[in-house]
Formats: sequence, structure tokens, C-alpha cells
Amino acid sequence: MAAADPSHILIYGGTGGIGSALARRLAAEGHRLHLVGRDADRLAGLAAATGATWTAGDVRDAALFERVSEEAGTTIDGLAYLVGTINLKPLGRIGAEEALDDFRVNALGAMLAVKAALPALKRSSAASVLLVSSIAARQGFSAHASVGMAKAAVEGLTLSLAAELAPRIRVNCIAPSLVRTPLAAPLTQSESMAAAIAQLHPMQRLGEAEDVASLAAFLLSPEAAWMTGQVIGVDGGRSTLRAKG
Repeated sequence: MAAADPSHILIYGGTGGIGSALARRLAAEGHRLHLVGRDADRLAGLAAATGATWTAGDVRDAALFERVSEEAGTTIDGLAYLVGTINLKPLGRIGAEEALDDFRVNALGAMLAVKAALPALKRSSAASVLLVSSIAARQGFSAHASVGMAKAAVEGLTLSLAAELAPRIRVNCIAPSLVRTPLAAPLTQSESMAAAIAQLHPMQRLGEAEDVASLAAFLLSPEAAWMTGQVIGVDGGRSTLRAKG
């Protein structure tokens, strides 16, 4: 179904599992997209399927964000920062550079993306920003010190930006549990491991990219016009419920 009022949406991590699911969903609704990712070939392919424009680059490169702001357009109605890491190591094996990289990709990159897009977001009559955390930001898991710390920073950024940018720009965050994406492949490619992790969730399955993309599309839309400063779990109940057994 075509969107009644198409928006211009900027998606960082546009070729990732969740990012590409969101891009296809929004394109089907008639929205205009600008995608950002590291792989130019994959970006070109997805852009051909969705009618999107795109910028190739790594969020570790601070110059990327200004380049995106120049190429994405003068008005942006929504920004989704769907870039992340899954660096699972016990504390004794985490190096300082690894921890800094997790922070740079997850939290600092999100801040710089919003900062660079701010003039274009302010030109929209109903702008929205969407960030992504993890249930590991609020629930402790072994070997999650680095990523848990980085994702907790994303939640703090969400609240700070939501306060600062209200009422013109809404800022919300999704906190998923394990989702079947290329990023999570080391944890899900073994069916026995995937099944064991799935049993830890009351819903008895792992998440799919579309589970997160559907909420992301809603939070970016005018239908969520009275929602800001929220961190919402899409986690099969794992953050709040005990699985049976």
C-alpha cells in the first residue's frame, strides 16, 4: 500500500539484516530512502530494488557523516541508525581498542549521524530519529561487558536527544534480543545453538529482522507522533519474563 504522505528516510546500516528489511518495507509504502552502508555493491543492489539513493562508507570514519548530509538531501523526515556490533568476550580478553571500537560504532556513530543530519531533520514538519540498543544494556549477560556498555550509552543518548530536540524531533530506541541477521550469524548458524538460545525466550524462538523492522517503521511514522524518549524491547519477552521450565 502506498504511503498517503511519503517521507524521506535516512537509514544507516541499510544493507544489514534489519536495515534492509526496514528499507524494503518503507519502499513498499512509497517512502523515499537514502541508504548508508560499507558495501557499495550491496547498496547498489538494494537501491535498485527500492529506488533509494545511497552513500558507501564506514561509520568509524568521522568524515562520512558530513558526506551523507550532503548526499541525502536538504530535508529528512526520519533517521534510523541501525549499525551495531556483537563483540562477546569475557572481561579479561577485551582490549581497550576493541571496547573503543564498540563504543565508536554503536554510540558515537549514532550521535554523529544525528548531529550531521540535524539541519535537514529540522526542516521536516514531523521528524523522527530511531536508534537501536540491546537487552544487554539492561540485563546482565556473561561476556557482554563491551557491547553492553556501548548499548547502554545508546539508551542514554536516546533520552538526552529526546529531551533536547523536543518538540520538533522525536527520538526513540528499540532494544532487541538475538535476531537472525548476518551480524548474528556466529550465534545462529549452528541450529543446535540457535535452538538452545531460542528456548531462553518465553516466545520460544529467535527474532527475525522483520520483527524489529515493523516496529521501526511505526516509530518513524506520524502514527507514533506522541512517542519520544522511549526504549522499547522487541525480545520475545526475554528481558521481563522467565521462560517455562
